[in-house]
Amino acid sequence: MIFRKPCSLLIILFGVFNLIFIRKLKFTKTAWILILCIASPVLLELLLFWNNDSFSKGLKAIEKSISLLLFPIFIIGNYQRVKFLKLIETYSIATTMVMLGFVIRFYILYPDLLSKYLNRIDLFEIGYKFADSIGIHAPALNMHLAFVSVCAFYFVFYSFHNNEKRALKILRFAVFLLSFSFVLLVNTRMALVNVLIGYAIVFIVEIKSKFSLNRMALTLIALLLVIGGILFFFVQKNPYMKQKYSTVTFAYMDKVGKLDEIDHPEIYAFNTLATRLSIWKSAWELSIKNLPFGVGASDGKPELNKYYKETNQHFLAKFEFPTHNQFLDFLLKFGILGPLVVMLYIFTIGYLGYDLKNPLIISFFIIFFTSNLIDDFLLRFDGIAFSGLWFSVFSSYWLQQKFTLGKEPEAV
Repeated sequence: MIFRKPCSLLIILFGVFNLIFIRKLKFTKTAWILILCIASPVLLELLLFWNNDSFSKGLKAIEKSISLLLFPIFIIGNYQRVKFLKLIETYSIATTMVMLGFVIRFYILYPDLLSKYLNRIDLFEIGYKFADSIGIHAPALNMHLAFVSVCAFYFVFYSFHNNEKRALKILRFAVFLLSFSFVLLVNTRMALVNVLIGYAIVFIVEIKSKFSLNRMALTLIALLLVIGGILFFFVQKNPYMKQKYSTVTFAYMDKVGKLDEIDHPEIYAFNTLATRLSIWKSAWELSIKNLPFGVGASDGKPELNKYYKETNQHFLAKFEFPTHNQFLDFLLKFGILGPLVVMLYIFTIGYLGYDLKNPLIISFFIIFFTSNLIDDFLLRFDGIAFSGLWFSVFSSYWLQQKFTLGKEPEAV
């Protein structure tokens, strides 16, 4: 999921494999509804394909989203074969081990950055430099890592609930500690907030029904000490975190739409909320001018860049910022239908989690929803494939839980 080229190859192999066994696919009416929900972004692109100025660029935009057709058809078509917990645990452990390898590689190849970090120099760059070293945008990487860490946290509880061997408990706890450390290393604000919310959701759902009040309180104290200790260690090593989550974030709020008035905005404005608000303001204004059908899937970013220049926002134009909000991105591209499709796509995940009372699905919904409030992950291949895969897996698990013991409706 993290690496585009290997992920693209695996999706192709996955599709070919399932085509060989296409007769094994079975669908119910409910399954088709879920498939349409998951495929809704790419179906919207097909519906409004005529609105693209460039045929080739329109096809390229659709190509990034094709996994939203493959995943639901082939995963939900085999929903009875999906092993939910085994798949999630394998994913979380494998991703954590891969990241451990890349962290070791990073410190071998870039010892100067480690030296600067230990000496508290240019602390703001370490997370982004690490993400760049493996070829992915830091917020996108940390969105993946936040979900992995919440999953690892869940399996710590799972070990204790099932009285598993001590060695397995230690292994799962070690994976959790590593995964949380990687989130802190990349150090993006939304991911850190989301991972803590995810931990809270797992704790509340898992503890509430399975532990006494006294044991619940002791467990909470122990977890707060562990998580608080890790946070304290990272803040001590990286005091820039204090600035990043306070003064840096909320600086220059009086310069929204006027970022060029800041002295050297390319130095001081990048990590501010004011920059996001300026982008959103421009995207909203341009979207309103292009209702009801938007500017087209392939023309969203070029038209926004053109608008920056027309409104003399030179800083935004120089760095060609995308919308950084998925709802606004789809409003700009597809008009009125855009935000409705984003809501259908994301909030259906929330419904599945709420209906199953499953903390992992609920946490994924919160991570993906909030991440798309400040970024546009249905614009990026990694966000599209990441959400499409897990949305399909969650849908399969929901179907398993709802239609078992002979209650499943007839296949159509």
